[in-house]
Amino acid sequence: MDPRETGRKGGSRGHRWKHELDYGYSNETEMRESSWNSQEKQVASRNRWVARQDGSSTVSTHENPRRDPVDGKASSAASTYEKRGTDLLDGKVQSEGSEAGPSLERGTFAQARLRATFYPKFENEKSDLEIRTRMIEVVQSGMGVLEVTLKHSGSLFMYSGDHAGAFAKNSYGNLYTAVGVFVLGTTFREAWGSQASQKQREFNDYIERCHICVSMELVTAVLGDHGQRPLHDYVVVTAVTDLNGKPRFFSTPELIAFCRQWRLPTNHVWLFSTRKSATSFFTAYDALCEEGIATEVSRTLDEVSDVSAPGSKSHTVVQGEILEGLVARIVSPESAERMKKVLQDYPLQVCMDSEKYLPQKGLREIYAQHMASEEEQVKALLNAVGSDMCSDWSDWGLEGTNNSLLYKFLKATPLDLMTKKFQEMLNLLLNRNMKVRYPCRYKGFDAKERKTHFRMTVHVLDDYVFRKYQIEMKRNPDLWPLYRGFFVDVYIMHGDRRPESVVSLTDRISESLQISHERDNGSADEVENLMVKLKFLPYKIRTFLIRNGLSTLFDNGFPAYRKYYLKQMGIWKTSFEKQQQLDWLLTEWAQYITSKYRGRGPNNHTYLSEAEPFLEQFAKRSTQNKRLVGYTGSVTATESLKEEVIESSALSVQESLTVAKQEKIDMKGKGMVIFFPAIPGCGKSAVCKELLNDPGELVANGRSIHSLMGDLVKGKYWPLLAKERQKRPKETITLADKNAPNVEVWDTVRDICNDTSAIGVPVVPDSPGTELNPFALDALALFMYRVIQRQNHPGNLDKESPNAGYVLLMFYNLYSRKNRKEFEGALRQQFGFLVKLPILKPERPPLPSAIQDVLSEGLDLFGSHSRKHGKLDSSKGSLSQKWSIWEKNLRQVLNRNAVYFNDIQTPFKEAFESVRQQLIAILKGEVPINSAGEEVRSFNNITYAALTLPVNEVTQTLQHLAATNIDIENYFCDRMVILNSAHVTLAHKHAHGVAAVAKFGDLRGVEVPVMLTAFLFSAKLCALEARIMENEKGIYSRNPWPHVTVWTAKGTRPKESNFLPQMLQSGHAWRVDFAPVVLSGVVELL
Repeated sequence: MDPRETGRKGGSRGHRWKHELDYGYSNETEMRESSWNSQEKQVASRNRWVARQDGSSTVSTHENPRRDPVDGKASSAASTYEKRGTDLLDGKVQSEGSEAGPSLERGTFAQARLRATFYPKFENEKSDLEIRTRMIEVVQSGMGVLEVTLKHSGSLFMYSGDHAGAFAKNSYGNLYTAVGVFVLGTTFREAWGSQASQKQREFNDYIERCHICVSMELVTAVLGDHGQRPLHDYVVVTAVTDLNGKPRFFSTPELIAFCRQWRLPTNHVWLFSTRKSATSFFTAYDALCEEGIATEVSRTLDEVSDVSAPGSKSHTVVQGEILEGLVARIVSPESAERMKKVLQDYPLQVCMDSEKYLPQKGLREIYAQHMASEEEQVKALLNAVGSDMCSDWSDWGLEGTNNSLLYKFLKATPLDLMTKKFQEMLNLLLNRNMKVRYPCRYKGFDAKERKTHFRMTVHVLDDYVFRKYQIEMKRNPDLWPLYRGFFVDVYIMHGDRRPESVVSLTDRISESLQISHERDNGSADEVENLMVKLKFLPYKIRTFLIRNGLSTLFDNGFPAYRKYYLKQMGIWKTSFEKQQQLDWLLTEWAQYITSKYRGRGPNNHTYLSEAEPFLEQFAKRSTQNKRLVGYTGSVTATESLKEEVIESSALSVQESLTVAKQEKIDMKGKGMVIFFPAIPGCGKSAVCKELLNDPGELVANGRSIHSLMGDLVKGKYWPLLAKERQKRPKETITLADKNAPNVEVWDTVRDICNDTSAIGVPVVPDSPGTELNPFALDALALFMYRVIQRQNHPGNLDKESPNAGYVLLMFYNLYSRKNRKEFEGALRQQFGFLVKLPILKPERPPLPSAIQDVLSEGLDLFGSHSRKHGKLDSSKGSLSQKWSIWEKNLRQVLNRNAVYFNDIQTPFKEAFESVRQQLIAILKGEVPINSAGEEVRSFNNITYAALTLPVNEVTQTLQHLAATNIDIENYFCDRMVILNSAHVTLAHKHAHGVAAVAKFGDLRGVEVPVMLTAFLFSAKLCALEARIMENEKGIYSRNPWPHVTVWTAKGTRPKESNFLPQMLQSGHAWRVDFAPVVLSGVVELL
């Protein structure tokens, strides 16, 4: 006989509670197991407690244990006893043989039984970068292993058994849980074939008997679109929880062993047990974060991980290529060995005859055939899954909630530690006024035992509650965690009020609590709680930017929508290149969808029916577009779900939006904050002074202008500037005469503008920049020259300053890792405007080699100083002597070239007039705004690994070649060659794969000798041939021809230098060999 049938036919239980009162138990476990656990399947079932004619109580039984979940009717006897149960809790019903009702203070006892929990929502207090760094440190120390799993895109579904219940994130007894039960039942049929019915019954019996909750990601096409409509409907087990006492989540090896025994789908898991592999993982993610799809991500992680445990369902096969993300966490250091053993002991098994045992109708067919009502869909799904999987429909028949039960539970005396801890948690949540709901549904009442059973849901309304609760747990480590998906069955018993009975029971409760407390304290400490979620851009495009932006687009128009998606990209630190591509994509999407829907727009739940065809057409235009949206050549078939009926009265017809037009700003009632993302010596103070003296039309219509010079301010500059603006009329123009070199300062300026009704206008020195800096070396040289010509500077940065060169190098490096395009783009997108300050004449001679040499030497010295001493002043530390020599040499070189600097710089009058006219044009509204100012931050999206070489030494090599070879001298005479950076590519993600780049992650900063042996050149480009010498780390280049690109003509891409050897063979290039020069290269990820 099915073990559950024994429970169903157990007959009367009327005297068991009295037996426990009279005789007691040896320990808390025996009391708990005997008293409640053996019976709770009956209590939790849909069967109601009804009164027998003889006055005793029992569980009503029927030939067919099902109850129609949609009839909404309970028996009159059940309704009567539900009222009687609540009346008893309220003290309205008299105890037998007594004149008064039960006392809540002394005669009422409670026991809570967890039914379902999922992991607590964890919020890192530190940045993702800090968490990643700490994870690598933990792995390196041997204290833990980095575990990474794929994140399938679906809904949380928790299952505790046929009678114990099926649950969604914050609800149960609805369509979500019915769909989950159906898909889980279908999974058993796929896995077990002819044995499916037996295994379903055994599984239900096992998890109920052992009090286990199985949490899954439920991925379907009927519960709302996420990043991609799945190819198949399925579940993937994400957690298994032991609910005996304090919840214990199975380790990943335990979870996989459990799932493979029951043939349940598991996720793909990778383990990284060394510093090298852990660093390679994060490097791989940085290279893939903006283009990653399931196949490429899985293949890359297979290559760089130490252990790979494939999932029983491939993400690519069942969901598709659009991958939501990865979850990385630190787990026990023994996990790697345990995982290997589990994979060996529990191989994946495939059922060969499953097809003929699958339901006649699939989920999508059943869903579509019963669109009339959700109740009909629930009933059809539960009928289709069969009684072996789901015989108890009672959860789908419960109606209404009674929140007063919560406070009655809190007043009752706890019977065990679990109940006591649960009461402690609820009291804290209530006392702190945290945003949590506690809906309670009545489940049953035992009249003889005077026991009420109800189910409570702990529904957290705001994710911030989890963070606040974590703070409380730090203050009180004995608190139990606040879980997501939190469901508890509560039993309230009304005991004998005779003093001797109450004292006896209270003694046994105290003893059981002590036993439980000792057992709980004896548990082993868990591994450090470190976790980070890493999502991919193709998924975020669909969900966050397209789906979540629909309401903004249709309610507020395209400008508000563009503001929304630019802000999201800024928060994600999307690279400038991708931001530009996404701006174009989303502008087209807005135009497409608003022209098709002129009212409320498409339904969010089925948005992919519109988005996927649009994205497919967009992707087919170019390879770049395909990478952007994650298109691989085949689009998920979007099945036609029946359109929802939309009431005509709810439609709000509006004019079609005009998109892709630049908007102009109305400056009426607005002021202006002019600030300078620049470097000392650029001329900002001179410009500010002249604007005060001659503002021209800037002060038209009664506007005023004022300046605040940073060098004259004592204390913090930006808060003082904010106060100054608040004192003045809103239309005031403020000149922020201080360098603003980073995003943090830009954010502050934006906040000041928002608070004082102003626009922010950055004024930047115009310069072509380099690959890694928005300012070119000739601009830096000019700024240095100007600084050392100053006298009596209020900031003491002038010719008398002993470390003026170091200070300017420090400012220069504040802009590193961002080229000119990214620099200007970030400012335009955050503030909408950009004014350029001319500093160098367009037609000017190249930077003299002596200046290039001294600057390159200074940059190399600054790099060494930063690595050794951080932000320590150059006059201190082990390199102070070198700095002193370099500062002296810098002044000599710059002063010797005074004529050169005077010839190449733009006259001040011309530069000032250009800036003033640009500002006037903005004030008049003649300049279109680029975007509504939003937060945009740079993101270092890794593309390749390289050995960076000292620029000054490479330049010296080229100068020596030109001096000794007439052909090379003539070649350089006709071309302006300014070498701002030099590197040898080791691996490129598009040419050699992401894994090849990722493997250099742990080698960043390693120095390797590089030998330069030849110079190859053509009409449009030139490069130095390089050989990476033998080294301890085994570092080598994946390029067939390692080289350093020196120069390319306009319109020629640097990667074309790879073909110089072939051009040499065909006679279109030339080669000059020279005596080998050995330089020191440093591994970098760029």
